[in-house]
Amino acid sequence: MEPAQGSLLHILLIAWGVVTAGLICVLIYRSALANREEDQIFLDSAGDSMAKEQQEIVGRIDRLGRPIKGLIITSGALLVSIAVLWLWEGFKHF
Repeated sequence: MEPAQGSLLHILLIAWGVVTAGLICVLIYRSALANREEDQIFLDSAGDSMAKEQQEIVGRIDRLGRPIKGLIITSGALLVSIAVLWLWEGFKHF
């Protein structure tokens, strides 16, 4: 039964790595979008296209909130699962 638990730990570690890498990529993307966002008020009609572009960027940033929370929760749950499995194996061999 040892190889099954050992492979389960490896699978969880790989899954955690993939989820965490995805989280980091999404956070970098959100940061890049936030750098493009500017805090400006456009008062003339020439700035309407720029204001619309800024609203689209803010909308993208807002839409990223839910996936980021999901990835954080998933990454945390996988990390806790890995810790519990590792401790369980340690206690079995103690």
